[in-house]
Amino acid sequence: MTSAEELLVWLDMDQAALDRAYDQSVWAPNQGLVQIRRDSASEQARQLLGEPERFAYGETPIETLEVFRCAEPNAPVAIFVHGGAWRVGRAANFAFPAETFLDAGAHYVVLDFTNVDDAGGDLMPMVAQVRRAVAWVYRNAALFGGDSERLYLFGHSSGAHIAGVTLTTDWAADHGLPNTVLKGGVVCSGMYDLEPVRRSARSKYVNFTDAMVEALSSQRRLEHVHCPITVLVGACESPEFIRQGRDFAAALKAAGKQTEFLEAAGLNHFEICETLASPYGAFGRAALACMGLARRPR
Repeated sequence: MTSAEELLVWLDMDQAALDRAYDQSVWAPNQGLVQIRRDSASEQARQLLGEPERFAYGETPIETLEVFRCAEPNAPVAIFVHGGAWRVGRAANFAFPAETFLDAGAHYVVLDFTNVDDAGGDLMPMVAQVRRAVAWVYRNAALFGGDSERLYLFGHSSGAHIAGVTLTTDWAADHGLPNTVLKGGVVCSGMYDLEPVRRSARSKYVNFTDAMVEALSSQRRLEHVHCPITVLVGACESPEFIRQGRDFAAALKAAGKQTEFLEAAGLNHFEICETLASPYGAFGRAALACMGLARRPR
């Protein structure tokens, strides 16, 4: 083995390259502008649609979710898990896609949950809370006119990681619910095998363990997938994130699961999340297709 090969820490990447691969700001210099647009669009959504209803799904103050109701009775439910490197983000910042789902005849639910810093570097509490939130929606969808038999899960970035793990939950064993709780999902720009992530600079704030990597790598839990999963990436984001998505979709297909891999041209990691707000955008189109819905006037 040459000295150069000895310096490789993942595939063909040395430590500096791997750290860049898991730092999306390197690949998206307009990150700040996109976040300004997102926050402004979320404020406009609340002004147009009214403030969402808030429900508690757990005992701690952060364990709440926001519901934007559509006009349809017994309507399907879109549940969104936001990203933010596991460290930042609140439900209030992700109201911007609500109108797209309401126009299509679905309720839009966005989750609040703890962050890895407040959890002492542990990702497990975040995942446990999101699973608890999904279970709460399944049991209580009727409170806001939702159909518990039509729940769909969507996530972006670290939220796609959590959504992927949630889509591979053993609902019967862990929550006493049918394993068909979720009828479909779209994971966008996420991570589905944590081994390379633990070797990156993200290990400075996440206390990765062998048990965490095994339990929270959705690509290793495919036997628990019971619904179609669409895997979406932006063509202009980190090549490592694109590889993560492509490999996850390939693993799902090899396991006999219904899946589709989509690569959206011209979009970076943050821009692609914006497209959830449009039925004609990459993420919005994939989400509505997953739910079997199309845009129509409210």
